Amino acid sequence: MTVGTSIVLIAVGAILKWAVTAHINGFDIQTAGTVVFIVGLLGLVLAIMYTFLWSRDRYAGGYGDETVVRRRGSGGPPPPPSY
Repeated sequence: MTVGTSIVLIAVGAILKWAVTAHINGFDIQTAGTVVFIVGLLGLVLAIMYTFLWSRDRYAGGYGDETVVRRRGSGGPPPPPSY
């Protein structure tokens, strides 16, 4: 579930919870709105965690894809930076 989908679910759940006043026999619209709202909140939390925490491993060499480069030569100090 993406961030956009979660925000849509939160909006739909809030509308069903607080803006709809219709009554249907055997089905409580306000309770359904609360459930949709909570699912949207959980989806938003998971999407943000995935975006900022779990995907960080992909770019930090978390899968063992590190490359070590060593210079051959005298082993002296590195050359000055080129500007």
